[in-house]
Amino acid sequence: MALSSTVIASINFVAMLLSIPVIAAGIWLSVQTDNSCVKLLQWPVIVLGIAILVVAFAGFVGAFWRMPWLLLFYLVAMFVLILLLASLVIFIYVVTNRGEAHLAPGRVYLEYRLEDYSGWLRQRVQGSHKWDRIKKCLSSTSTCAELNQTYREAQDFFNARISPLESGCCKPPTQCGYTFVNPTYWISPISITFDMDCVLWSNNQTQLCYSCSSCKAGLLANLRKEWRRADLILVVTLLALICVFVMGCYALRTTRTGELFRRYKQGYT
Repeated sequence: MALSSTVIASINFVAMLLSIPVIAAGIWLSVQTDNSCVKLLQWPVIVLGIAILVVAFAGFVGAFWRMPWLLLFYLVAMFVLILLLASLVIFIYVVTNRGEAHLAPGRVYLEYRLEDYSGWLRQRVQGSHKWDRIKKCLSSTSTCAELNQTYREAQDFFNARISPLESGCCKPPTQCGYTFVNPTYWISPISITFDMDCVLWSNNQTQLCYSCSSCKAGLLANLRKEWRRADLILVVTLLALICVFVMGCYALRTTRTGELFRRYKQGYT
């Protein structure tokens, strides 16, 4: 019995360790500029990781000190958390499945369109109330200002592989025909094409293209890239957690079967 309890406690300790990548993924998302402004995914991931840690610790205590009711709580709660984690993994995959970049003539960097992304993601940035808050957060960062320190010549900037957020928010869309002065200052063409983003562009460093649809699309492209990275971590953790959970159930069942067998033998001796 002592050996079995140690085995179950060890398995639950591994489950505790598996909460670390989940929490780390949430923290990593929270420190990204775009995620810190939108605040959609990082807290659910962090809370789920902490819940896995607490439940696994309960299982560890229950096994080490032989507390059957705590082990039962662990089994039920961990099963629910595995289902929640699986649901989150699937949800992230579904909402980030759509989205593509577009080539701009004479440019290495890519450009983005809002209609290319899932309806759920678009709803998170559409609406003046939602976007005003996000826009204020984005404009307060140094994302666009840093481009001016890095690229001084037009061709250097055109050949740069800038982030989707920088492409969508810090410059006007290429189709507008603006002339480069520096990455965040452009000379307006004589006639502007009928595209609201071309009209909304401003050389005011607090405005730039933060009100443009291209900025919203660039933000979603950034979110999509980061969420899919986090999702990969969650998938690996989910598979490992399922294996650990199955091993724990098997070890607990073996322990219970052994106890019943010993009691049965004692009844006939």
